[in-house]
Amino acid sequence: MGLDNVAVQWPRTGRFYDPVAPAAFVDFAALADAPDVASPTAALAGHIAETGTVRATAYTELVDLLLGLNGVLYATEAANEDEDPVIDPDGCAWIAGGLEKFVLGHERLGDLVTFDTVGEVLRTAVAESRLAEQQLRWLGSRMDSLRDESGGAPQWAFPLSELAVLSRFYRRCADRAFAVYADY
Repeated sequence: MGLDNVAVQWPRTGRFYDPVAPAAFVDFAALADAPDVASPTAALAGHIAETGTVRATAYTELVDLLLGLNGVLYATEAANEDEDPVIDPDGCAWIAGGLEKFVLGHERLGDLVTFDTVGEVLRTAVAESRLAEQQLRWLGSRMDSLRDESGGAPQWAFPLSELAVLSRFYRRCADRAFAVYADY
């Protein structure tokens, strides 16, 4: 079992969150059925269209690195505050915005997202910031912490289109005032 991010109605009514009907994501099926779409992209889009859910386990390290926090898709901050692992609509907008910026920044590097290309996009973005040197050191240590004991990098290999679909899921939740429940 892994982490699922389930679109739910916001705010909750009663004790539980009501799941959003998959019909709110039915247009994702067109992405899944489009010709020339990468298989992982089609699988993600099809799953979202059928369930209103993202199987988020594969994206946790990447999203944490991109957004600079730990446990973003696990909603760990919310879990500490509210005892509910929920990402509210504003949090969904923040996640979507970070992913959208990354996708735009990565386009010049092609369609395959790897650990090395993620580092290149992030270094480029940080180099243009006000505290570039300090942030570059932080980024270097953050990326080093993701390496295994022998110094090997995570074996990320995402089609850029898959991350675009992921960002659309969180953007849809934000735009329609849905929350995301972290079910694990």
